[in-house]
Amino acid sequence: MRKLTLLVCAVLVSMAGQAQLTTPQPSPAAKIWQTVGLTEVMVDYSRPSMRGRTIFGDLVPFGKLWRTGANAYTKISFDKDVQIAGQDVKAGTYSIFTKPNAANWEVFFYTDTQGGGVPSNWDESKIVATTTVPVMKMEMPVETFTITIDELTNSSAHLGILWENTYVAVPFTVGTDAEVTKNIDRVMSGPGAGDYYAAAVYYADAGKDINKAKEWMDKAMSMTESPRYWQLRQQSLILAKAGDKKGAIAAAKKSLAGATEAGNMDYVKMNNDSLKEWGAK
Repeated sequence: MRKLTLLVCAVLVSMAGQAQLTTPQPSPAAKIWQTVGLTEVMVDYSRPSMRGRTIFGDLVPFGKLWRTGANAYTKISFDKDVQIAGQDVKAGTYSIFTKPNAANWEVFFYTDTQGGGVPSNWDESKIVATTTVPVMKMEMPVETFTITIDELTNSSAHLGILWENTYVAVPFTVGTDAEVTKNIDRVMSGPGAGDYYAAAVYYADAGKDINKAKEWMDKAMSMTESPRYWQLRQQSLILAKAGDKKGAIAAAKKSLAGATEAGNMDYVKMNNDSLKEWGAK
């Protein structure tokens, strides 16, 4: 009887699992990605539809804080620092809240990103940027709530919000010019220490011209104020391959001291083994 009961339970559980029904969400999720200059921007939100309803001033009351969409908080992510209405916003993810009015909207970028609806305890200190933007009326209604990133330039874009016959745009700027200028200065000034170091290690590992690897490693070390023990380890190996055992031993001893201080026993062992192999005193 007990076996029969267990069998019936197993069948019922199986049937319950099979009976789960997946149906479309009334406000489906959406994500948009856009590169603005050299900055990656992503918006994660849900898209309710009008379905014959009056939206602004009714379903979405004027003068009340709105989650700007449906379901979970609407979120925007920047992979680099940006500016919104002259306010510096660090790279990261923020929720977007708005306060719609007939003539303009207040827009808030908020640090809390988990939750639905609007925060029960609105905290002004969590606002990283806020701005007021004008409402633009559209002749053709937009049935489904839509967010866009448009009006693209190398250094700016608009975060657009469209629904019913309303469009609002939040301008933001990105640091493209400063980033490109920095890259140009770096490239035009020639390779840096990291470039020389990476090239030297690659040449040594690939069995290419060891003298060229040594030359590049020497340049990398001369440009590095305080070489770390793993860099000194690579230098010692290249010097040894180039036939400079005295230089290899000196670099290995420095690497050993740094590894010992850092408590990295793997590098301690590797350096001790190499020093023994190279006949260090």
